[in-house]
Parts: sequence; structure tokens; C-alpha cells
Amino acid sequence: MKKIHLSPVLLVLIAVAGMTLYVFTREETGKNGRVNEPLPVVVEQVTQQPFAVVIEALGTAKANESVEVTALSTEMVDSIGFDDGDRVKKGQLLVSLHNREEKAKVNELEIGLQEAKRQLTRIRNLARENAASAQLLDEQEAKVKALTAQLEVVNAKLADLEIRAPFSGKLGIRRVSQGALVRPGEVITTLDDVHQMKVDFSISEVHLPDVQKGLKVQAHSVAYPDKVFEGEISSLDSRLDPITRSIQVRAIIDNPDFLLSPGMLLQINLHKRLLNTLVVSEGALIPIDDKQFVFVVDEQGMVKKTEVKVGYRKPGTAQIISGLNEGERVVIEGALRLGDGAKVKVVEG
Repeated sequence: MKKIHLSPVLLVLIAVAGMTLYVFTREETGKNGRVNEPLPVVVEQVTQQPFAVVIEALGTAKANESVEVTALSTEMVDSIGFDDGDRVKKGQLLVSLHNREEKAKVNELEIGLQEAKRQLTRIRNLARENAASAQLLDEQEAKVKALTAQLEVVNAKLADLEIRAPFSGKLGIRRVSQGALVRPGEVITTLDDVHQMKVDFSISEVHLPDVQKGLKVQAHSVAYPDKVFEGEISSLDSRLDPITRSIQVRAIIDNPDFLLSPGMLLQINLHKRLLNTLVVSEGALIPIDDKQFVFVVDEQGMVKKTEVKVGYRKPGTAQIISGLNEGERVVIEGALRLGDGAKVKVVEG
């Protein structure tokens, strides 16, 4: 009998083909549930629970009130009554400018006014006895009014030389020194009212019907990852951006411990509404084209590939609008190895 000689290359090709056929056969039988050993999976029961619909946005914190403290007159700094970062009350004296000339003028006018009033009283008494003319009385009354007006002008100039806090808040860095010459508009320091913070952010027009003044918000900062800052919407812009189709929203955030500072980036969460709906873990969802599927496990341990309609999502969970019933079990781990009708073994996650 004639022997058949096979080349080494042919033997390798035959071996590879056999191995490929073996693997393919095992995969197909696994997908169709024809293997004896069930595949281990982790399942979750579909439940109906409260589901908060949240709008997320980013905004920059601003002080509730903020000003740059400046001088109104060109003058030398006589004294400074604050340090960097001080908290001050409304009306507190911050800087005194050179005011010797104005004080002297005030003293001069006060003395003159006092004498003019004394003379006015004397002339009035004489006028009652017809010992002084009405013209003399009118002239003295006009003199008193003129001196009073001059005194008010000088007092106003004197007040301009005393720079006071327009509201209570926290001061910034001092930018002048005693003896320095300051000019109108030159920044001496900054003042911020930070017991509350304003945060401006944008939301899409699709959320406009659900967002209104008074809606509660929560703010998060990377500087304080475990801290939640509470607040509410104070106003909405009157116009939408025609390019982005978004609207500007302003929220007021409480800052009782003064942890937030102007310029901080804040993540804003608006609780649009609270739904009572079916919820599953996002790990159960299998996207195919533009559809979503899950594997439902029955009492016999068989899986069924089921299409579902997904509503709102938030990290880790998704709302199920249709396709599932409360109490059904869905696969949340191990779904990628399954096919419709496969046998599974439920294990702890």
C-alpha cells in the first residue's frame, strides 16, 4: 500500500483549522445555551424607586457685592485702619487722607456761624420792639444760611478724605502705604461681601419650562469635595443666546462658613423634579445601534434578550420607561458572553 506523505506546512494548516473549528463550536454552543455548564452572571432586581431628575451646569462664583475701594480726591495718606484680609463692618474707617486744611476751614466756619446765629437772635429781639429794620433781619438770616451752606460743602470734602467701607465684607490686599499720594480711581484695596455667593451659569432651552425663580440648587467645589453648598435660583435672563440656544441663570449660594471665594469653579445641580419610576444599573444596558437591550433571567436560569426604552440617566443608574416589569431580574455583570436563551448561574457580585 502506497504511503501518503504530507508536508509539514500542510500538517500545520490542518492543525490550525481543527483548533479554529473546535473553538468556534464551543462559542456557538455557549451562545445557544447547549453547553452543560451554565455561565456565571451577577443579576439585579428591577425596582421602582424615587429618581431625581437633575440638571448639571458649571458656573463661576462671584461675591454677593464687590467693589474696588478708591479715593475721590488727590491727597496724601495720613493713616490706614485695616490689614490684608480683614473683615469689616459697613461704615468702618479704612483710610484717612490728609485733611488739616479742611478741618481748619470747618472750625472757621463753625465759629462764624455761631456768631452769625447770635447776631440773628439779637436782631430778631430788636425787630419785635421795632428797634431794627426788616431789611437788617433779612440780611442776617441770609448770612446764616450762606455760612450753613459753606459748612456743608467743607464737611462733604472732609468726608471724601475719610474712606469708609460701603458695606460689611472681607477686604483684599492693601495696595497703598502711609504717606503715599493717591489719586481718584486708584485702587486702595478690594471689598467683597461673601456671606452669600452669586453663581451665573447657562442651561439648555429644553429645561426652561422646569426652571424658575426659587428652585433649589446644590453646588460642589473641587476644593471641598465632601461639602454641599445649598442655594436657590434668584433670576433668569430675559433672552436666550441665539447661537447656543441656552439661557443665563443666576443662583444665590449660602456661604455661612466663608469657604467659597470669588472666582471658584462650581458644579451646579438643579433638582428638576422627583420621579417614582423603574430603575436599573447602567451596567445592565447593552447598546446595539440606536437601541438598548438587557438580559432578563427567568426562574429556570435562562436568559432572554429584551429591548428596553431608557429615559433619564444619572451616573450608575437609568430610568426604564418600557420593556421591563418590577421584580424581574436582569444581568448586570457577564452579559457580554451571553446569547438569547443561554443558561446562567447567578453568583454574588
